[in-house]
Amino acid sequence: MTQGSATFGADTTTEEVLAGVDLTGTTALVTGGSAGLGVETVRALASHGARVVATARDTAKAARALRAAGAPVGDAVQIEELDLASLASVRAAADRILGRGEPINILVANAGVMACPQGTTADGFETQFGTNHLGHFVFVNRLLPLLAAGAPSRVVLLTSAGHRFGDIDLDDPNFERSPYTPFDAYHRAKTANILFAVELDRRWRDRGVRACAVHPGTIDETDIQRHLEPEAIALMLAHRIHTKTIASGAATSVWAAVVAPADEIGGGYAEDCHVSPVSDVDPMTPEGRTGVRSFAVDPARAATLWSLSEELVGERFEEGDGARNPYS
Repeated sequence: MTQGSATFGADTTTEEVLAGVDLTGTTALVTGGSAGLGVETVRALASHGARVVATARDTAKAARALRAAGAPVGDAVQIEELDLASLASVRAAADRILGRGEPINILVANAGVMACPQGTTADGFETQFGTNHLGHFVFVNRLLPLLAAGAPSRVVLLTSAGHRFGDIDLDDPNFERSPYTPFDAYHRAKTANILFAVELDRRWRDRGVRACAVHPGTIDETDIQRHLEPEAIALMLAHRIHTKTIASGAATSVWAAVVAPADEIGGGYAEDCHVSPVSDVDPMTPEGRTGVRSFAVDPARAATLWSLSEELVGERFEEGDGARNPYS
């Protein structure tokens, strides 16, 4: 799990990342295993010997998609029902997995929604914040005993370059007072994913669990863009640098989960199979199209979001151990 990444880049595929890697004896869990990047992440890990648990709201859809991709469903790949927009579902899924008591070496929090109309989750949270952040916040935290048992282990949280356009409003995370737009909510939720990775790594790195956030790139072939209006798609096309295939989009997740050195990715933000530096350059300029914004890796904001998230979900998790933040 320490192979260098000097030759990896935007077009690197999952198979290129995992070339020569044997994951026999490794257990991975991937959320959002019914389409796109999640299916490819599951397939890639399983094809190199890992046992994989894939979660999905629709388990039948996941089974069809995974089999179509060549993943060995029912053998090395098991499917678990999980709806991140319902904390009851999140807790039930986590309890079932905990009940089996099997250590986890890799957890890829891949599932999410993008730029959807204003709405709320089953628990009354704004849909994108509740699904993309709070659902994973509870799910990952509840499974940390298994990740500690599987240490050295990795948690990879998918985020987006869209975080550059919006910091989370810690005083109004659910848009109860702010005017709602689909992309504002998406940008804030993706910033929350990065802040979660920062604080999670700080709390658990001394126990062998490392966390990072990953931007997969722009991929045209995934379900996450299903809510976008034609005008929004045109805007994305006008400002992106590069379009990826699903195999190259999933590569950074796999790289961070398996190949990247732990001290390189821990608490960091990765894109194109590299950890990005902090950059606060205008994201509408060519120079601002890479890097992570300083507000997204601010350790104080990460700690505040953690406490706020605990308050919102009504559940407290382990206190931090004061470990170093790589961006501080």
